[in-house]
Amino acid sequence: MEHAVALLGLAVVHLLAVASPGPSTVLVIQTSAVAGRRGGLLAAFAMMVGALAWAAAALYGLQALFARFEWLYVGFRIGGALFLLYLAVMIWRHAKDPLPALPEIAVDRTAHMTGWQGFMRALLLQLSNPKIMVFFGSIFLSVLPQDTPGWMDGAVLAIVAANEFCWFALLALLFSGGPARAFYRRAKVWLDRVMGGVLGLLGLRLIFSDR
Repeated sequence: MEHAVALLGLAVVHLLAVASPGPSTVLVIQTSAVAGRRGGLLAAFAMMVGALAWAAAALYGLQALFARFEWLYVGFRIGGALFLLYLAVMIWRHAKDPLPALPEIAVDRTAHMTGWQGFMRALLLQLSNPKIMVFFGSIFLSVLPQDTPGWMDGAVLAIVAANEFCWFALLALLFSGGPARAFYRRAKVWLDRVMGGVLGLLGLRLIFSDR
């Protein structure tokens, strides 16, 4: 019973964290609006893969390595911030690019590549932010009991995967739909600039923030 309560608490806390606005949310929304449903779902899948990598790292001791070697954590943090700034610049620069028509997305090979580019962009974003691993380490210590059985590691990773993919897939389906896409098409320049600005500010915050 204790293990079930701990897993339920972990699921709730993690889902609330995933649903809070951040660079991942911004990127999935932008990718879904530009690359369509397939691109958005690929980005959601990438967010899940990246989160699983950090969760596994937290479970199996990478956080202790970061605590021992401060420069390693700082290197990851600066690298992640620079990647956020790069994304911000690219989104801002291409804000005036026209959005492809919906029929083109279904058949155009360029749009097909855009989906996988969105996957890689989302995966790199997720993997370049060591604060995700620090977050996992913190909630694992505070929510999970000590000396947990081996099967709980699998349950924890399954919860992380389900929360991450379901939330970001929901965003992808919502913002790749016809009404949302039509609105995005009309306001693309300003929306992309706002999203680029948000990512840029988050990148600067990551550079100058402490743990």
